[in-house]
Amino acid sequence: MDKLSLALICIGAALSIGLAGFGAGIGMGNGLRGACDGVARNPEAKGAITTTMILGMALCESIAIYGLVIAFILLYANPFKAALGL
Repeated sequence: MDKLSLALICIGAALSIGLAGFGAGIGMGNGLRGACDGVARNPEAKGAITTTMILGMALCESIAIYGLVIAFILLYANPFKAALGL
């Protein structure tokens, strides 16, 4: 087992979930801020703003889930393991 290859796989998995989580957190924070500003300026549109915000939050969260899937693939079902002899 090549220790360098295994270390690089682990670093890649950590970066995939870390960057995806960071990006999703930034996106969700900006979306929530915009929704709060919108409700503060126009309280009558609260229902439409909330619905759109929840849909946007779900899409942002899916990016973090994609990063988690990539990390799992790298750690447990890596297609390059056979080529590396791991």
